Amino acid sequence: MREVHLPRSLEELWPLLDRRPRAALYAGGTDLLVRMGRGMENPAALVCLERIEELKGVNEHGDHIHIGSCTTHSRLLAHPLVQRHLPVLAQAVKTLGSPLIRNMGTIGGNLCTASPAGDTLPPLYVLEAEVELRSGGRVRRMPVRKFIRGPGVTCIEEGEILTGIRVKKPARDLLHHFEKVGRRNALACAVVSLAALIGFSPDGVVRRAALAWGSVGPTVVRCPEAEEALLGQRLSADTLQRAAALVREAVSPISDLRADEHYRRRVSGNLLLRLAERPRPGSSGIPPGCCSSK
Repeated sequence: MREVHLPRSLEELWPLLDRRPRAALYAGGTDLLVRMGRGMENPAALVCLERIEELKGVNEHGDHIHIGSCTTHSRLLAHPLVQRHLPVLAQAVKTLGSPLIRNMGTIGGNLCTASPAGDTLPPLYVLEAEVELRSGGRVRRMPVRKFIRGPGVTCIEEGEILTGIRVKKPARDLLHHFEKVGRRNALACAVVSLAALIGFSPDGVVRRAALAWGSVGPTVVRCPEAEEALLGQRLSADTLQRAAALVREAVSPISDLRADEHYRRRVSGNLLLRLAERPRPGSSGIPPGCCSSK
């Protein structure tokens, strides 16, 4: 019979991990329990983190926002700090699974699963988020782009857990955009997704661009060449076409049951073209920090 442990604090957790170093950790279990049900994993013991309150919640610390790793997607979506400062993340979470999955699944679980199609990953990349990793005697931080090494592979070491995500508040005048393409309108795993943060000068010229694509490589894909192509330009169809061509060269998608590589490559560029349709923050009544998405 498999052991299931339910620690209520980090103080209870650390000695438990010392005794059961190969136990599988989870919070909502929306990924792990599915893999176990399919026979893909068979851990000797389970450690559930969902009762550890210090791993939950969204808090403001000066110019940063801290998100506990066991914060559910539903709680993230409803939190005023996320809505106000991180709308690109809120829009991505809104597309994630179903209300039932969002009620159980956590942002830490989405990160640790490290799926290239994980909906929260592209927004966290463009937000330049950091992860906080902790063990009984050490705390370390690293950018999320370094935390995820490949499909299902992260930098978590034995005896260590992801305790939180730290995000610097973006400037309030940025355009936040998230969009994903799937095989259906709801409960869809991303075939391609795009997160974007775009800043403009008063005359409408791009002064900052951060772009990240999901489901088109072994990890989230950034394209510095496309970002550079937007700087100093207006988001015209011609400018975006040039940047889209660079994106299609930069991504490295695979073919699977959901889509082939050629379709994913084409859609990666096409999603960028849709930025031309987005209203700018502060224009036409659109408030600063707006979240624009399909």
